Amino acid sequence: MSSLQDLLAQRAEIEKKIADVQREERSTAINKVRTMMAEFGLSAADIAGKAPTVRASTAAKPTGKVAAKYRNADTGDTWSGRGLQPKWLKAALAAGAKIEDFAV
Repeated sequence: MSSLQDLLAQRAEIEKKIADVQREERSTAINKVRTMMAEFGLSAADIAGKAPTVRASTAAKPTGKVAAKYRNADTGDTWSGRGLQPKWLKAALAAGAKIEDFAV
């Protein structure tokens, strides 16, 4: 019968062999993948499934405030026409005014 020390030494030796084989197989797999990537002209982004995005149109435009399209003549409040309608405009429209009455 084997002693505990012998069994632990065998286990350590087997674990070392397992790690060595895993390292070798991983290296082989990486080399195969690199060869195939070069052969087919693929990049890491292609492998990840993410297509490169080109957003030059939005990058060229400066962002900032949008010009006002509607103005409340009484208070001077403005609205660009984007997003939710402001309360002053909703109230005026509910009272029967037309949105064209507030156009700048």
